[in-house]
Amino acid sequence: MKQGLIRILKPSLLLSLLAFNNAASTLAESILLKNGTVHTITMGDMEQGDVLIENNRISLVARSIDTPADQVIDLEGKHLYPGMIAMTTTLGLLEINAVRSTLDTTEVGQWTPEILSWRAINPDSELIPVARANGITHAQPIPLGGRLSGQSSVIQLDGWTIEDLMIRPAAGLHLFWPSMSLNHTPKALSHNFSSWKNPKEQAKERKTQIAQITEFFESAKAYVRRKDADDSTLAVPNWESTRAWVKGDIPLFIHANEKRQIKSAVEWSMEEKYSMVLVGGRDAWMLADLLARNEIPVIYEHTFTLPQQDVAPYDVQFKAPKVLVDAGVQVIFSEGSNRFAASAVRNLPNSAAQAVAFGLDKNMAIKGLTIHPAQLLGLEKVLGSIETGKEASLIALNGELLDIRAQVTHMWIQGKPVSLSSRHTRLYEKYRNRPRKHTEN
Repeated sequence: MKQGLIRILKPSLLLSLLAFNNAASTLAESILLKNGTVHTITMGDMEQGDVLIENNRISLVARSIDTPADQVIDLEGKHLYPGMIAMTTTLGLLEINAVRSTLDTTEVGQWTPEILSWRAINPDSELIPVARANGITHAQPIPLGGRLSGQSSVIQLDGWTIEDLMIRPAAGLHLFWPSMSLNHTPKALSHNFSSWKNPKEQAKERKTQIAQITEFFESAKAYVRRKDADDSTLAVPNWESTRAWVKGDIPLFIHANEKRQIKSAVEWSMEEKYSMVLVGGRDAWMLADLLARNEIPVIYEHTFTLPQQDVAPYDVQFKAPKVLVDAGVQVIFSEGSNRFAASAVRNLPNSAAQAVAFGLDKNMAIKGLTIHPAQLLGLEKVLGSIETGKEASLIALNGELLDIRAQVTHMWIQGKPVSLSSRHTRLYEKYRNRPRKHTEN
């Protein structure tokens, strides 16, 4: 019966079934990682420890494991960490800034909560393998543009299609807070007389913008209450997409950088009783006590930003994470979403390392790359640390994670070994082996 079935199968279908069976057997393979320095993140470090991976999960973490495994990898002299999570990035949405067809970060309109960033991800992006090569296994691509730009998603950095990459379709709602700065330029010196406003008019405009934000979120809550009470109410996609936020399933990420802007956003969220996550946070260190008192995490994007005040010391942004953490604020590191951030996401551990060089506790910095992002995204039971039962998304390095000289030697995502080759390594090999012209003396 089985032989007859195989005979009548189309060759392409038979090959697909065989490939599926081979992939399944590969994923089911157990892997024993031995003799590495295991950085569990949540339960301290083991100078020499073993980790057993079974069925894509971490099944055991101990100083010595004798359980038979299909594959044994000796990590002597290497350091094992959970994979890093790149927060608030445009990785996968942006390739080359100068080429419009490779940009898919921004949607038209000011209020677009229905936008889901994962739908625009390019799984063939050359920047994804580059980020992987430096230890990043997961990312949170965010939509840009407008006041409420949409919802970010969580992706893993290995897969053939966007469906393969996608881990969580809706991870947070993104609100870009209005600027609180005032332009005091006299009208006579303004470059555009038609758009010029005096400080009083500018202040009135800011209040109007905040009132519009309040009205939108109140309308979203009212819609969800009405729809839950009467299921026959006509569904409105724009409002329906806010349901996860209204129900408290996803957080509200508010993007703000300047001191007055941050303070305004915090006061608004406290007044409206909304839990917020501050994104950007350039001047957050100036309001560390306010943020700590209201338990507002900060996704800090400005480790290498130049000081904004003439009298500020050169290291003000380097020290900012320590100031925040010392006040009791949870700090997560990000390379941000500016025009070159997708290319620079590979430098994520360097941002944390710079903060450590200027006083931040090393363990807190590493948590800001691993477990703290996982907690914000609601994935702390799956990612962010090396614990029994968690997904086996791990990286091994020939040095410590925050050592700029260390290189990633192994990576596993969901227990599957992942290639560390990239366009960078391909070009390196290509030009390293180029023909050389021999000259006669």
